[in-house]
Amino acid sequence: MTLPLTIDQITAHYGATKVLEDLSLHVADGELVSLLGASGCGKTTTLRLVAGFMQPTKGTIRLGDKDLTRLPAHGRDIGLVFQSYALFPHLSVMNNVAFGLKQRKLPAAEQKARAMAMLERVGLSHLADRLPAELSGGQKQRVALARALVIEPPLLMFDEPLSNLDAKLRVDMRVEIRQLQRANGTTALYVTHDQEEAFSISDRVAIMDQGRIMQLDTPETLYQRPANSFVARFVGFENLIPLTVTGRDGPRVRAVTRDGAALSLSQDRLGPIPDAFILATRADGLRVSGDPAAEGLAATLGLRTYLGRAYQYRCEAAAEPLVANGSLATPFEPGTRATLIPDPDHCAILMPE
Repeated sequence: MTLPLTIDQITAHYGATKVLEDLSLHVADGELVSLLGASGCGKTTTLRLVAGFMQPTKGTIRLGDKDLTRLPAHGRDIGLVFQSYALFPHLSVMNNVAFGLKQRKLPAAEQKARAMAMLERVGLSHLADRLPAELSGGQKQRVALARALVIEPPLLMFDEPLSNLDAKLRVDMRVEIRQLQRANGTTALYVTHDQEEAFSISDRVAIMDQGRIMQLDTPETLYQRPANSFVARFVGFENLIPLTVTGRDGPRVRAVTRDGAALSLSQDRLGPIPDAFILATRADGLRVSGDPAAEGLAATLGLRTYLGRAYQYRCEAAAEPLVANGSLATPFEPGTRATLIPDPDHCAILMPE
């Protein structure tokens, strides 16, 4: 049986330092939600609170109808997968996986059968008698995953589980984790600092900063429609251009930058545009044109970098340092005057902050 997780108005301190402030999060039954952010943002503290390794200053944590807030860690029945694997070095792979079943005093025959079945699911039944020291990093992580899943927890939590693995193995393991989580239908909370990992594995992602959730949404929405400047920067919008509307003509909106450079945008593709806003774009959302009559932002091109698929330019435009991509067919020299043309399909509208 799996259950939804509800974190309600949690505040937590380390000594005099406030780490989380009024944080709320709901993870639906069978959903995988990732907590994503830089070191110190509060994501690991959130996991530690849910696991029972520390207590909140205020707020509640519920798993289904059960209040976990003050329960000791061993009474929460949560599966945990750690960055360091946390395997018992003196126990075989089989006994590591069966450890939680033994703690629950299941019959020995059932322990062995369930542990072996789980090892088969993670492709390690042939290594059941090995010790952890005889395994590779990927194999150790599979054992840790099997140990967490075999107890059939209502909630499974991951703390940076792939950070010790090489790049290719990280990709392989995140696919395996996602497949197993979906097959079991287990509710899961996943902590990582790796954006690609979080986006590829999650139903929803909570981007955190300074103990708060800045946006909680699907990976697609976060990537295409960030809610604020912090999230936009975090997911790779290099350019944030403040604009003020000067006129409206049906779906077309005329706006100016802080230094008076004019721009015309269509609400048909960008959505509603307020009187003051920030146009957020990635480098590939600003196309470099050599046509001085083109509609866009006049710019002076700076450093040119070859990306394989395009040339990227550091630009001075609209009183802002901007980054824009140009065609490989028509490279421009630094110092060239050009026009930067926004691509509405690669832009987002943000409110001023």
